[in-house]
Amino acid sequence: MGDYWDHRPVQESAVLVGVISQYQTEEMVSDYLEELSFLVETAGAEPRAVFTQRLDVPNPKTFIGAGKLNDVREYVDREEIDIVIFDDELTPSQLRNIERELKCRILDRTNLILDIFASRAQTAHAKTQVELAQYQYLLPRLTRMWTHLERQRGGIGLRGPGETEIETDRRIIRDKIARLKVQLTKIDKQMRVQRKNRGKMVRVALVGYTNAGKSTLMNLLSKSSVFAEDKLFATLDTTVRKVVIENLPFLLSDTVGFIRKLPTHLVESFKSTLDEVREADILIHVVDVSHPNHDEQIDVVESTLGELGGGNIPVIMVFNKTDAYSFVKKDEDDLTPVTRENLSLEDHRREWTRTHPEALFISALQKSNIDELKDQLYQKVKEIHVKRYPYNDLLY
Repeated sequence: MGDYWDHRPVQESAVLVGVISQYQTEEMVSDYLEELSFLVETAGAEPRAVFTQRLDVPNPKTFIGAGKLNDVREYVDREEIDIVIFDDELTPSQLRNIERELKCRILDRTNLILDIFASRAQTAHAKTQVELAQYQYLLPRLTRMWTHLERQRGGIGLRGPGETEIETDRRIIRDKIARLKVQLTKIDKQMRVQRKNRGKMVRVALVGYTNAGKSTLMNLLSKSSVFAEDKLFATLDTTVRKVVIENLPFLLSDTVGFIRKLPTHLVESFKSTLDEVREADILIHVVDVSHPNHDEQIDVVESTLGELGGGNIPVIMVFNKTDAYSFVKKDEDDLTPVTRENLSLEDHRREWTRTHPEALFISALQKSNIDELKDQLYQKVKEIHVKRYPYNDLLY
C-alpha cells in the first residue's frame, strides 16, 4: 500500500502590525487592521495576531520600536508564523532591517494588495497591468533578494559579485517594465477604439469601495452574471453591459473597487481600466451602509475620483446592504453622547437626504428599493439621451 499524500496547500499563518500615530488614531488603526485582516484572508492566509504601537511617527529603520519588534519576534518564533504583514508601505531599508530581525517573510500592505490583484487578474489586460505594478514595486527592493550572501560571506567581497547580480536583475526588470508599458499602450489604444465604437450611448459606471456590492447590483440591473463574492477585489476587469430600462438603452460598467492607501503603482497601471469612470456620463456610487466606517469609505472613493479626474460627473448615491445594517439602540436614561453606532437606518436616511436629496437606500441582495433606483436612473439617462438624440422621440 503506497503512502498517502495530502496535496491541499497548507494555509500560511500571518501576524499583522500597525502604528497609532499623529496621523492615525487608535480607532482608525483598529479599522485599518480589520480591513488588512480581510485582505490577508482574501489572499488565502490566516491572521493569527495583531500588534500595534503608539508612535509619533513610524521608526525610520524598523517601522516599530525595538521593544515591540522583540515582542513580534518572540511570538513569531513561538507560534512558527510564516509571514508578518505591516499595514503601511515599508521602505526598502525597513523591509531589509525587519526581515533581518524577524527571520521570516515580511510583506507590507502594498505587496499584499499586489498579490491579491495578481491572483484575481483574468484577462491579458489585467495581468499586464498587475505585472507592471509588481515590477515597479520590486525594482527599488531588489537588494532584499541578496541578503543571504551577507550571511554566507560577511561583508567582505560582497560588493563585487553581489552588486553585479543585482545590477543585472535591475536591467532585466527595467527592460520588462519598458516592454509592459509598450504592451499596455497598445491595449489602451484598442480599448479606446472599442469605447468609440460604442457610439454616443449614455454611459453609466458603478464605483465604490471594494466589497460594497457593485457586482451584485450590476447583475441585478443588467440581468447578467458577473462574478460577485464576499471578498475584496472580486472584480478587476471592467465589465460593460448594455442595459435597457423601459425602452431606453444605455451602457453600464462595473469597475475595480477602491481601497484606502491604494498603491500608487496600481492606480498608474490601472489608468486605462479607470477610463471607464472618467468617460462616464453618470456615476452610481455604491456604499456599504452596514460598514461601521462607511463615511470614511465614501471620502476615500470621492478623493480617488478627484485624482482620476472624475470629480465633476453627476453621481447617484446608493447606500447598499440595508439588510445587513445593525445599530445599538440607546436607553432613554443613557446620557452618553450619541455615536454613529447608535443611529438607526432611518436616522442615516434623514442625515444623508439633507445633503443628497436623491440618495437611495437599497439591498441589491434582497432586491429592495431597486425600482426606485431604476426610476432615478431612467430619468437621468433620459435627460442626457434627449440632448444627444433630440429627434429620436420614438423612445419616450
